[in-house]
Amino acid sequence: MDRQAVLERQPQGRDVIARRWDVFCKVVDNFGDIGVCWRLARQLHDEFGLHVVLWLDDPASLARMCPDASAHARTQWLDGVTVERWDETTVVDELGEVVIEAFACSVPASVVSLMRAQQPGQSVWLNLEYLSAEPWVAGCHELASPQGHGLQKFFFFPGFTGATGGLIAEREMRAARAGWGDHARAHFLGALGIQPRAGALLTSLFAYENEALPGLLDAWAAGAAPVHCLVPEGRILPQLQAWLGEPVTAGATRERGALTISVMPFISQTDYDRLLWSCDLNFVRGEDSFVRAQWARMPLVWQIYRQEEEAHLEKLDAWLALYLAELPAGTRAAAAAFVRAWNLEKGAGTAWPAFAAVLPQLRDYAGIWAERLLANGNLADNLVNFTQGKLK
Repeated sequence: MDRQAVLERQPQGRDVIARRWDVFCKVVDNFGDIGVCWRLARQLHDEFGLHVVLWLDDPASLARMCPDASAHARTQWLDGVTVERWDETTVVDELGEVVIEAFACSVPASVVSLMRAQQPGQSVWLNLEYLSAEPWVAGCHELASPQGHGLQKFFFFPGFTGATGGLIAEREMRAARAGWGDHARAHFLGALGIQPRAGALLTSLFAYENEALPGLLDAWAAGAAPVHCLVPEGRILPQLQAWLGEPVTAGATRERGALTISVMPFISQTDYDRLLWSCDLNFVRGEDSFVRAQWARMPLVWQIYRQEEEAHLEKLDAWLALYLAELPAGTRAAAAAFVRAWNLEKGAGTAWPAFAAVLPQLRDYAGIWAERLLANGNLADNLVNFTQGKLK
């Protein structure tokens, strides 16, 4: 489909001043950055009728999660979104009313020149920041940073409270999750070739390399309760193969004691959501899968992206403090101990039994937590409302 056809098929969204948004994304964390930007771009198109141009430095990462995407095309049109390849030398000659730098990437100089040539109030420049539960975020959300020539860049922080920009939560996803049940779960898993082990705790494991993995697998294999672990192809696979002592690829299933491991192919974002809804426990990483696991309304274990000088642990603890605040002390302690052990990459196997014992309480609470997050509004709605107030 060509560009004009895409524009002619724009859906009718709410009455918004801005009709085109340009979102710039640099891929740092394989799938987290592009995962967030791709979901946001589609939601802005689908629910607001916007023409969204997603500027992406690594289309190959998008091609992994979007089967129709090309890993090499300079320009492509996918699900109503224009996807352009870019780097710092790219010359942009046309721009919309809203420009988003995702995760503090720097837009090309030509973009700044175009914004400077516009009259005040004709454009909004946003720095869409990384997700954090740290208390200082609320004080920085929506703050302006003067950029010279009358331009301002606004900081916009996703988050977990009403004082932030909220989380991505598409209307279609929320409706699909509400209608998800045992029949849909069985059909979905069957289509993936997964036959869950009888009575097992069905677990998904999407993770970075982690030295705590062998100990956790040992604990699962030696445990009294069966665990069936679904592992999407990715960075954890070499460690899994080393633990098994043999190469395994997508479609393989192996059993070791009480543990069953099934390796899955990389799947689309929509199917990954369904996978999270289908599992009793989800190990997730980075930002995109972390957010989706919270909408799954199931217990989760977050592996945060590692930063220098252990700065990521402060962010982890800030989220744990919010997430676990309303739970009994024993449940809080067991959950926090296991999540921290997973992120410290030691002792996860030892912490597992206490964590497994509180999973029923965590499952009951997961839906309550999701409703609290929804009360903050969702990221796309909050972005649109904010830009409406800035454009003339």
